[in-house]
Amino acid sequence: MVAIDEGEESIYALTWCLKNLVFQNSKDHLILLYVKPPRVVYSAFDGTGYLFSSDITATMEKYSQQVADCVLEKAKIVCNDVQNVETRIENGDPRDVICQAVQKMGVDILVMGSHGYGVIKRAFLGSVSNHCAQNVKCPVLIVKKPKSTTGGDD
Repeated sequence: MVAIDEGEESIYALTWCLKNLVFQNSKDHLILLYVKPPRVVYSAFDGTGYLFSSDITATMEKYSQQVADCVLEKAKIVCNDVQNVETRIENGDPRDVICQAVQKMGVDILVMGSHGYGVIKRAFLGSVSNHCAQNVKCPVLIVKKPKSTTGGDD
């Protein structure tokens, strides 16, 4: 299973996985998992006292689904040579949803990208990859995208 999100890091992790773990003509089954974060819960009124309409919440949900579809479509293009690719979209906190999906599906290995947050950002935002590495029962491979170096050779 490869956990996919909007970041370049997850596409890099997927590419790395395809080069190093998934072999052509194998019977490997690759699962691409995208987790839609929980929708922010709004009260019926916004800060100015106006009522949120169901149209606004429907538009927000539609946009969230379009983002998920777009991210998985991009990932499927990267996987064009792989025979057995399954895409899944789940809802909820990515940390919990990824761990539950790994458990439920009996995944052999979980591959994730690393956003490379610093200590302070990670303390506030939490690390999805670290949480999964601590809580799933299968091996977790965290692929860190190399920092791009701008050389003077261009």
